[in-house]
Amino acid sequence: MKITKIFLFLLLCAGCVTMAKADTTSKTRVIVTSDGEIDDECSMVRFLLYASEWDIEGIITSSSQYHWQGHKWAGDDWINPYLDAYEKVYPNLVKHDKDYPSPAYLRERTVLGNVKAEGEMDEETPGSNLIVKVLLDETDNRPVWIQAWGGTNTIARALKTIEEKYPEKMDYVAGKLRFFLIWEQDSTYQSYIRPHWGKYNILTIISDQFITYFYHWKKYLPAEQQQFLVGKWMNANVIHNHGPLCSLYKAHENGDFRSEGDSPAYFHVIPTGLRNEEHPDWGGWGGRYVKVRENTWLDPVEEEGYVYPEGRWYTSNAWGRTRLKKNIPNDQMLIDYLRPTWHWIEPLQNDFAARADWCVKPYDEANHAPVVVVAHDNMNVASGKTVKLNAKGTKDPDGDKLTYKWWQYREAGSYPGDITFSSNGGVKSSFVVPEDAKKGETIHVICEVTDNGVPALTRYARVIITVK
Repeated sequence: MKITKIFLFLLLCAGCVTMAKADTTSKTRVIVTSDGEIDDECSMVRFLLYASEWDIEGIITSSSQYHWQGHKWAGDDWINPYLDAYEKVYPNLVKHDKDYPSPAYLRERTVLGNVKAEGEMDEETPGSNLIVKVLLDETDNRPVWIQAWGGTNTIARALKTIEEKYPEKMDYVAGKLRFFLIWEQDSTYQSYIRPHWGKYNILTIISDQFITYFYHWKKYLPAEQQQFLVGKWMNANVIHNHGPLCSLYKAHENGDFRSEGDSPAYFHVIPTGLRNEEHPDWGGWGGRYVKVRENTWLDPVEEEGYVYPEGRWYTSNAWGRTRLKKNIPNDQMLIDYLRPTWHWIEPLQNDFAARADWCVKPYDEANHAPVVVVAHDNMNVASGKTVKLNAKGTKDPDGDKLTYKWWQYREAGSYPGDITFSSNGGVKSSFVVPEDAKKGETIHVICEVTDNGVPALTRYARVIITVK
């Protein structure tokens, strides 16, 4: 299905993110850097199933504090079997979405970065030079989300090349850059990127919430979420009888989900309608983040008196990983900390299952997500006044029956209280802005729409009410 791609350019100013007019036709541009760990390989299977949703500018193998040439190394060409398998299912995928890139297109953009050692950024590499080429290309001014599934050293090398050879272009390049880092898996973000590029306030998300999908998920995820990760579900919906790409998925021997620690980096830019790409603290499938310093966004920590570290956010000090090491049984604080990501596991996994179906089924035997349309996505309303919500234009490409749910995303808004909907379901709903809501406070309302296809698929629209 062709989903409307909602993209909002972010213009960076000192200490803040300012939003410009939405471009509803452009896709998000992404570059992946990966260290080829086993969970990267799992993440890559799902990433390729979503390749139609983005303009993929590069898939680059890099190193990390855990993996480099000669040390737990998957090999320089670890991704080739996945691209080979993608090529085999590509003819069926394009029956479901014509925007899937050709295997040749992806191969041209799959290159080797800086992999000789942890944090090595001395040499220019095909990977670093590809990043340079994309960032310097002034024929396309759209932002580029660079994802670090491993270390940031290849990214740092690219930026150093730009600083050394094209210093006059640094401001332009910084304006295009967006970072989503899965921890800081080497020191180069702190030793080079932040000191040399920090003045540009490049939007940077550094995730610890990814441990929701980390190797130890059975220790802390609620049972109702775990049911979508156990072997019974994974085998039936993804791994078995879904073609050569899904068969490469490295689950545990019994089919249990192993780990996709890097997937939140691209969950963040799947166009679900949640609009989280507009602002990191709005929340979406990739998590919800808070600004900690400059334009750097980390995971919300609710521990009283907690102080974020000044430097790296990684395995040694990130709050969730540190908490996990304490092995506290039924640790409610850790469960709550990860809620911004595990909250979405059911719709996210069902979406994965549908994409797996696309590998082998014809269009009319598979399911495709609804397209949610609301009458107003931003409103200014005075306290005491009624907000009318309407999703009349919503449709389903398969003609499935739709179920509507309206709910308040309290953590995303600045109004601290609750609102009461006239109807929780149905195409229309309304609520009265509470009398105690103050001017400038925001209320985020999510219109969640699920079809009755198999698997059931969900998409959203976010309505933001600003109190006037």
